[in-house]
Amino acid sequence: MHTLGRKITFGSLIRFALPTVFMLVFSSLYTIIDGIFISNFVGEDGLSSLNIVFPVINIIMGIATMFATGGSAIVAKKMGEGKKDEANQNFTFLFIVLMAVGALVTIGVLVFIDPLLSFLGAIETLYTYSYDYLFTTVMFTLVTMANLYFDFFLVTSGKANLALINSIIGGVTNVILDYVFMGPLNMGMAGAAYATEIAMILPVILGFIYFASKKLTICFTKPKAGIKLVLSACANGSSEMVVQISAGISTFLFNLYMLQYIGKTGVAAVTIVMYSSFLLTSMLLGFTTGISPLISFNYGQQNHMKLNKIVKYSYIMVGIFAVVSFAAAQALAIPITTFFAHGSPDLYQITIYGFRIFSFSFLICGFNILTSGLFTALSNGLISALVSSFRTLIFFVIGMVTLPLLFGVTGIWLVVPIAEVATL
Repeated sequence: MHTLGRKITFGSLIRFALPTVFMLVFSSLYTIIDGIFISNFVGEDGLSSLNIVFPVINIIMGIATMFATGGSAIVAKKMGEGKKDEANQNFTFLFIVLMAVGALVTIGVLVFIDPLLSFLGAIETLYTYSYDYLFTTVMFTLVTMANLYFDFFLVTSGKANLALINSIIGGVTNVILDYVFMGPLNMGMAGAAYATEIAMILPVILGFIYFASKKLTICFTKPKAGIKLVLSACANGSSEMVVQISAGISTFLFNLYMLQYIGKTGVAAVTIVMYSSFLLTSMLLGFTTGISPLISFNYGQQNHMKLNKIVKYSYIMVGIFAVVSFAAAQALAIPITTFFAHGSPDLYQITIYGFRIFSFSFLICGFNILTSGLFTALSNGLISALVSSFRTLIFFVIGMVTLPLLFGVTGIWLVVPIAEVATL
């Protein structure tokens, strides 16, 4: 029996999703580890600069995630329908298209990098740091995209353990290179970016080896071109793209308002708080991504009893996680903030205050993320995109325009919790 067709229990669902949760957590640690080393070797301006360039990185990751999640739902559904050859043709063709898009993005960003940084708010004191990190990162766009694509499809092929191994290899390599490049070699922000991107190269090589083998359920084969397939994958994965682009827009607006109300220290505070949110979201996305192939496969088989069971158990799991994550955030606010802001009393106070308010969003966001992911897995990209748009863009923008006028800096920190509640 195919891995995706196994019996569903609460325990089996957790076991099936767990490798993917760890995989995305390790992937998120790329950015967080960079932040830790930057805060210690570069300082507050480095943290602020990192947040300035996040919107561009979000778009790069968003494109890759859109192809990966939208394509995974299509491929898993076709496997459920017994169309293995067609599934492999789709997997191969979508990867080729993704690489072509990645090349265009790389060229576009490099050509317009100066005006882009100015638009994002890279003031004079932050410009050099921002440029060094973004230029280096964009040079490895194809590596970043391939890494994400392979990780998602390893999960779809029932080999989430291999994706986890890849993430661990990349994470450990990133830590070592961060220390070497930013410590002894004194490469600054560029060193942090090089460490992150070089750490992805080995997992990508392993990914090519995995999918070149005919032993996996999904493998490279002669592609079958089709614009309808690309449009369908993009439409189906659009909610995940919306999440990433919206994250970029929200980061941009956070930076803009913090610069206006507090200055670059406020931008650094947002960076620290977003790390905790990034880690939590990675866990939730990991769980949703982990169970998505089960949903798509059983949807392809029209096994409604299993589908209902998966949905029920998933919401129970997310509810438990919401309470635990909120409690942990409140308990760990001080040590986490101290770790990043130990050299700046102003940054410490601003971050602690914002962390306490922002963490209320942890009680709600999991339900919205899961709901959006479920509809992607059911090949209903429209509803999935609507849910994602409301929580990460529409309600966020409305809140950012209105709440700071009413409550000042407190209003800025309230935007995300209120957007999550409104979406729910």
